[in-house]
Amino acid sequence: MSESATAEHQHGYIQRKDEYLRRLRRIEGQARGLQRMVEEEQYCIDILTQVAAMTKALQAVSLGLVEEHLTHCVVDAARSSDEAAQEKIAEAVDAISRLVKS
Repeated sequence: MSESATAEHQHGYIQRKDEYLRRLRRIEGQARGLQRMVEEEQYCIDILTQVAAMTKALQAVSLGLVEEHLTHCVVDAARSSDEAAQEKIAEAVDAISRLVKS
């Protein structure tokens, strides 16, 4: 996407930016908590429970961003041209593939 097209396009998540930032700050706190748990040599199952919670939180952010991409970026591109729509769909497929593999 060209620089001028980027300036005209507003990313879908912008409407919920503060919500995403709150979630990411919470995840950051979870990561620090995990580090502390390891430093304090806490029980491995307790650490794994927290890893699972953090993973779920990251997945929620990821799914929200995928939804935003599909409902805003892909739709906007489809209104522009078939070629632009196909490009955005390919980006979404690649992103989803990376998420599924992680």
